[in-house]
Amino acid sequence: MRTDPATAVVRETGGTASSLARTANGRIDAIDLTRGIAVCLMIVAHGTNGLMPYSDFPDWGQVPVHALTKFSSSLFFIVFGMALAVAFVPKSGAPDWPRRRNRLLRRGLLVLLWYKLLTVVELWEREPVQIADTLLYRDFPSFVEILGFYAIALLWIPWMLPLWAKTPAWLRWLSPLPVLWLSWWLLGHAGFGGVPQLQAIFVEHPDYYTWGQLSRLPLVLAGLLIGGLLLRCHATTAKRLLLAGGIALAACALLAWFALRADDLDAALVAIGRNDGKHPPGLLFSLFSVGGALALLALCIAGGNPLARLLRPVAVVGTDALMAFIVHISVIFLLWRNSFGWYQAVSYTHALQMSLLLVAATALWIWIWKRLPLPWRQPARTPTRLSASG
Repeated sequence: MRTDPATAVVRETGGTASSLARTANGRIDAIDLTRGIAVCLMIVAHGTNGLMPYSDFPDWGQVPVHALTKFSSSLFFIVFGMALAVAFVPKSGAPDWPRRRNRLLRRGLLVLLWYKLLTVVELWEREPVQIADTLLYRDFPSFVEILGFYAIALLWIPWMLPLWAKTPAWLRWLSPLPVLWLSWWLLGHAGFGGVPQLQAIFVEHPDYYTWGQLSRLPLVLAGLLIGGLLLRCHATTAKRLLLAGGIALAACALLAWFALRADDLDAALVAIGRNDGKHPPGLLFSLFSVGGALALLALCIAGGNPLARLLRPVAVVGTDALMAFIVHISVIFLLWRNSFGWYQAVSYTHALQMSLLLVAATALWIWIWKRLPLPWRQPARTPTRLSASG
């Protein structure tokens, strides 16, 4: 007897018919809001650092402003896994899974295309040979490199999702640990054929500002786990708050660990604001970034749809992270730096104000863009659209 697809989704996720109904016809707003916060923090970081080097930041710009933006990268990877868990894992055993998988692969190719185009935008003022080297993976950009992570991840992770759905729960919950150990071991013991760029792609390299597939995979796996729980809990307020409380406790534990490990807390926060320990991921940076990301995630899940409505412009940004990348990178490098000549010509306060305005302009553009009657646009068929950044 053939199983009804809706029943199969309920069984695979352990959810209820009510929770399925809530996701089948719309998005989980907490995911959009969380992703939107990550993107907005990134725009603030890129907008200020795009106009001046870290050395020109005032003390209050380093801590707390720029240190707090370090939550965004970890938040991206976690939300990426959550979006996969909500929108695609429940469908991985369905007859139409090949079509859905191919949609993810096409999304990866689209992100790869924009990654290369925005690399040219970021390096617009560089020599042509430098741009060519970066496009050919001899070097890496800085501001748009996270798109490179997603482009590659979307070309291999979809093949893993059916296996993830069939893996016993206890093994799924343990999975981040062996991946973390493997990444650490490869970083210290693998030569990668003497090709540092290959190391950078897999486990990161101190000479390149890039995100490693294996070094950041534990956060994606954590997002898959949290997303599976959210799919079960989001329709019931008590369960959703319990989940948010558990995530908040994990956030407090990581931030407390960071505070205990830091010999000089102020100096550690300044170092984090300057990206010390970001590539490859160091312990202090990871504890601070992941702890803060989990705290923001807990807040978004606890707030649910009411909080997403209250912070609607931020949630709108989270509905199309790729478009947010295209807009803010183009504005910073083509308009502010090349047309207006603002690089190292404005104060930090002015750069911060312009970055906040850019957040608002990006939200407005995405809101308008989604309402344009474009011929290729179709209604979304999945609970939460998988954006470039999760």
